[in-house]
Amino acid sequence: MTLPAKAIRAVTRQPGADAQTKGLIRQTNEALILLAAEKVFARAGFGGATMAAIAEGSGLPKANLHYYFGSKEVLYRAVLARILNDWLVPTHGITPDAEPRAALEAYIRAKMELSANRPDGSKVFANELLHGAPVVLTLLRTELRKLVLEKAAVVQGWIDAGRMAPVDATHLFFTIWAATQTYADFDVQVSAVLGRDQLTGPDHASATEHVVSLLLRGCGL
Repeated sequence: MTLPAKAIRAVTRQPGADAQTKGLIRQTNEALILLAAEKVFARAGFGGATMAAIAEGSGLPKANLHYYFGSKEVLYRAVLARILNDWLVPTHGITPDAEPRAALEAYIRAKMELSANRPDGSKVFANELLHGAPVVLTLLRTELRKLVLEKAAVVQGWIDAGRMAPVDATHLFFTIWAATQTYADFDVQVSAVLGRDQLTGPDHASATEHVVSLLLRGCGL
């Protein structure tokens, strides 16, 4: 969404308004660019994507893209980093003191919501992985691995305490990713089988309840 004029006027009346206004405008423009880039990269791939197409999708001049991100490569990295960050934020609720069912259900629902609302982001990330993860491989082997091992240790703690059924704590996350992201990465296939041109809100709602129920039952929750 664009920055509301009302918000800009409110900020400009405050001390340090120029810096605050510039900051708000930058955040808004970067968000517009990243969202447009997700769509273009998802449909054209990195090679087929152009800064001109992304600029058109964002509604901003092409010069703005180069000003904020420098190059298509830098923008692509920013898109991937944003997607991964948004996927991992919901794991913050998986803590030793949390109730296993509530924590895992919240995580699964958050992932399903992202697949419904940000399918292009999922497709961009999937395409990166299918090509050997040339940009994010180091990130996968370091930050992602560290986080998953930490959260798997939490799950294993729940298992050891008898709070959920025995499962492979690390593979549980792979299963959650596969079950939730299929509705974004393979939405064409799911839609075709369901007899739809595209998935509807009720389709996503039904899928969410199915995936949540199936995964939680598998965890004995």
